[in-house]
Amino acid sequence: MANKPDHHHSSRRLILVLYLISVLGIGFVAASLLVSSSKFSFSGVWVPPEIQTTNFDSRIVLKKGKQLNDSKDDHVRLLSSSATFADLPAPELEWEQMQSAPVPRLDGYSVQINNLLYVFSGYASLDYVHSHVDVFDFTDNKWCERFDTPKDMANSHLGIVTDGRYVYVVSGQYGPQCRGPTSRSFVLDSVTKTWLEFPSLPAPRYAPATQIWRGRLHVMGGSKENRNGVAFDHWSIAVKDGKALDEWREEVPIPRGGPHRACVVANDKLFVIGGQEGDFMAKPNSPIFKCSRRREIFNGEVYMMDKEMKWKMLPPMPKNNSHIESAWIIVNNSIVIVGGTTDWHPVTKRLVLVGEIFRFQLDTLAWSVIGRLPYRVKTTLAGFWNGYLYFTSGQRDRGPDNPQPGKVIGEMWRTKLKF
Repeated sequence: MANKPDHHHSSRRLILVLYLISVLGIGFVAASLLVSSSKFSFSGVWVPPEIQTTNFDSRIVLKKGKQLNDSKDDHVRLLSSSATFADLPAPELEWEQMQSAPVPRLDGYSVQINNLLYVFSGYASLDYVHSHVDVFDFTDNKWCERFDTPKDMANSHLGIVTDGRYVYVVSGQYGPQCRGPTSRSFVLDSVTKTWLEFPSLPAPRYAPATQIWRGRLHVMGGSKENRNGVAFDHWSIAVKDGKALDEWREEVPIPRGGPHRACVVANDKLFVIGGQEGDFMAKPNSPIFKCSRRREIFNGEVYMMDKEMKWKMLPPMPKNNSHIESAWIIVNNSIVIVGGTTDWHPVTKRLVLVGEIFRFQLDTLAWSVIGRLPYRVKTTLAGFWNGYLYFTSGQRDRGPDNPQPGKVIGEMWRTKLKF
């Protein structure tokens, strides 16, 4: 008689087979997930997409999928790449240190009238701002004078320009930290050292691009009242001998807004160079308007307006650059720009200061790097006298191997400029 099927043993074999299949399936899924996750994590360090590749100069900084370590070598490789945050090759210059300014300044402003450099206000620290002008005499290489600014005048983020005697100071931030802007504007008579009232700007602005061109004072861009919003407005007013001849009127808006740009008149053309979009804002409900970090977007774009009163885009700077309002001079039919601040470092996520000197040739519209500063520094105040390029003040780096902002300084340096 035939044996009866052993249902009990058959069931156990079936369960065993299903268990083995499940274990193999789980192992396969886990392996797949591990391979997939290796694209994002190495030794517990996540590699964000923005540091895997970069659009700057269309070159790869760190290839996607490459392991990123915290070693010094990896940081050096990134810093020595061609990206805009990296130091650019530049000739070494011979620098001579001069008498330091009476006080250190960040976001200070300056104008040069003949042999005198007038240096205005600025931060000593985030909690203290200056309310006076220091004057440097290039002939004696000494700081020679000091006088106060008006009580109601802004202390930083000014719009400022001179016609050779009168200095027009437009709008800006009043007070320390990230306080609000003012639309109040003033004029300094540099001969008599007296201050004159001037029509307020139509709206308060932080660090607008400011110049006198064709008999009119032009004020463009800057940041809006919340300190972070981008302004595109362009106003002008006719001026002569420190006085307004009419009222502010609207002009063609600037194609790209924002603060902290160089604004230059040369060869009867108006140039606006570099700058940024966004800035620190006051922390909500802070009684001292404490600054709160916001992401800035830097640019090296160059715009020009000629007699047609239309904006034209010209070749951009060698790297994105901001905080250069008073960091420029004109010499030998060229605009020279000293230092600044550029894109965020992809590893440290810190701001990177600029240590190069840039030249823009007005005949060829070509940019070049003509030298290196003693250190990287932003908001420099530049002047030119007797063949020497001078700069003073600003915020310098933390050392040759650390380009992020460090100490606020009042040092002054000069070098013989040859090109």
